[in-house]
Amino acid sequence: MGVIVVWSDLACPWATAAVFNLHQARARMGLQGEVHLDHRVFPLELVNGRPTSRRVVDAEIPVVGRLAPDFGWQTWPGDPAAYPGTVLLALEAVQAAKEQSPWAGDQLDLGLRRAFFAEGRPISIRRVILEVAAGCPEVDTAALEEALDDGRGRRAVIRDWRSIEENGVQGSPHLFLPDGTGVANPGVTMHWQGQKPGGFPVVDAFDPGVYEELLSRAK
Repeated sequence: MGVIVVWSDLACPWATAAVFNLHQARARMGLQGEVHLDHRVFPLELVNGRPTSRRVVDAEIPVVGRLAPDFGWQTWPGDPAAYPGTVLLALEAVQAAKEQSPWAGDQLDLGLRRAFFAEGRPISIRRVILEVAAGCPEVDTAALEEALDDGRGRRAVIRDWRSIEENGVQGSPHLFLPDGTGVANPGVTMHWQGQKPGGFPVVDAFDPGVYEELLSRAK
């Protein structure tokens, strides 16, 4: 079984586009049972020492949305006070689901990204995370709930955060193939116009064929 290791944050639109496009390409190629995504954590709020800025994310979504137009993107539609200031518990949940199987972790990761970016649900809330998990056929929700309660996922999140530099991870997303090749934000060349948290991202070039290439190399 092949594997692509994906270092990312759930609140990162760029990572979400890459993950969704990998899922789509994998289905087109008939590789659902042959190549899985091993989700590792690049926790932006721990790396940066502050919550991920909603202003930055809202500026990114209209641009990133063009890279994965079928995902169903929307900027946060609900009460501003409900916007997740942290996604650590959701990141923990994906790591806990991975203990069940790589497919469980992969399903829950995509489900949480869809809940946040397409459905406007606060994935910082335990109940919401478990509701998303219940919609993932590969995830044992009762086992996940137990894992969240005893903190197993938190240890994995902190482990990944502490090992970012030694693993050569440059940001979210950064993918690694079985041969050790690393690809940051695959297929995308971009720059930020202006100074954060203002301004906006500009995509200078995008190669949509990169996902099938990566999956072929991971088999």
